Amino acid sequence: MTQRKPHGMDFESWIDRQIREAQERGEFDDLPSAGKPLPGAGQALEEDWWIKKKVREEEGATGLPPSLLLRKEAESAKARALAAPTDEDARAIIEAINARILDALRKPLSGPPLNLMPFNVEELVRERKGSPPTSWLSSR
Repeated sequence: MTQRKPHGMDFESWIDRQIREAQERGEFDDLPSAGKPLPGAGQALEEDWWIKKKVREEEGATGLPPSLLLRKEAESAKARALAAPTDEDARAIIEAINARILDALRKPLSGPPLNLMPFNVEELVRERKGSPPTSWLSSR
């Protein structure tokens, strides 16, 4: 609102007039969530609800710190690589997660220590073929 309230007019009628004029100009048309209930309306709010909401938005749905999230992704990548239909697919999966791990080692992530090293691609391929692994970690 850039206009000032006219002298002698009470605040309520001045505000009502501005809202009515904005409606006539169509400024309230096509607003996001128009006609939908407010999220959480009618529910009791927890203490620090806004902090928890902000953390969920910033860190994704898991709420895990990036270092722990990468550990989970590495475990998942290992399982997907072992179940991959071909050695080339397994190598691609492990090389992709290794690139993310190396990046995290160069630029540390927030959260607890990563405690993760890149996987040894050839050891993984050997394990896929039924040979026992000598080491999951690369020799880098």
